Amino acid sequence: MTIRLLILGTGGMANNHAEAFKAIDGVEIVGGVDTRPVQLEAFCDKHQIEHRFATLDEAIAWGEFDAATNVTPDSAHYATTLALLKAGKHVLCEKPLSTDYAKAKDMADAAKAAGVVNMVNLSYRNGAALQRAAEMVAKGMIGPVRHFEAQYLQSWLTQAAWGDWRTEPQWLWRLSSKHGSKGVLGDVGIHILDYATYIAGSFPTSISGRLKTFEKAEGNRIGEYDLDVNDSFVCHLELANGAMGTITATRFASGHHNDLKLSIYGDGGGLEVRYIQNESKLLACLGSQDMATQTWREIETPAVKRVYEVFIDAINGNGPMIPDFERGAALQFLLDAAEESDRQKGASVEVTLGRA
Repeated sequence: MTIRLLILGTGGMANNHAEAFKAIDGVEIVGGVDTRPVQLEAFCDKHQIEHRFATLDEAIAWGEFDAATNVTPDSAHYATTLALLKAGKHVLCEKPLSTDYAKAKDMADAAKAAGVVNMVNLSYRNGAALQRAAEMVAKGMIGPVRHFEAQYLQSWLTQAAWGDWRTEPQWLWRLSSKHGSKGVLGDVGIHILDYATYIAGSFPTSISGRLKTFEKAEGNRIGEYDLDVNDSFVCHLELANGAMGTITATRFASGHHNDLKLSIYGDGGGLEVRYIQNESKLLACLGSQDMATQTWREIETPAVKRVYEVFIDAINGNGPMIPDFERGAALQFLLDAAEESDRQKGASVEVTLGRA
């Protein structure tokens, strides 16, 4: 069966989606949607997409697609995804699911009611080291989890590796709440929160954190963009399994373009999970002998399917839809709780739901 796919939003990340889906047998990208005609035409020409729509309403009225991948800015996810779900379409939505928990929960509830495949693109779930580490923790190979430390390190505010953020809208919008950004917390913090809690196999019961916005331009404004969202954050979490740890993320980690690190420790050993310079690696110190000699060994990590493939498999009934909107909504709760904690100068905020 051929899955006919619509791509909603044609910005930079949409190219990753297009290339990934074109590589999957049984998938045909049949349409693109964007309110910006120049970008829409260029994107569809590049990826040889026949049908082009200025609005999602036009695409839904046409209706000749089975599923959609939503690559719009964060603030547009809510309305556009609800429209797709109402039309009975399977949806892969970029992260974060929305801009607050109430909207994210609405999306998760609507997806469940629609009975369609719904997934959020937490792309680091694609990492073989992450999947193997989660499996090892679940099997008790490090014993009860006690402590963890996780970092997401970017440096595009100090190095022009991906372009000049001072002049390019694709980066400036990520610094402006008016343009739908939740800062580094929403942009990459959601990844590292998922990364750590998925591997630990447990969801937080409390979170405390501080957010920081640094001065980046005169008056922290460039053109129409108020540079008012957080650039760095530090959070402390306690998990339902009794473990505690820290999660941090920043856009000021000079020397790190896009690196993730997690150290996690239990009574019977420890794991280090790394995604550095696009290479996924897992190290382990297990058992009394290795622990006594501080010996760390690299663990083999067989390749795993990417989220795009998992999405198509789920539509075809060949596997679970993981991570789904319910997981996305639970992570959104953590983002909101971290913001509330910061408003309270780092006070601990209780997490009243869980989704490991």
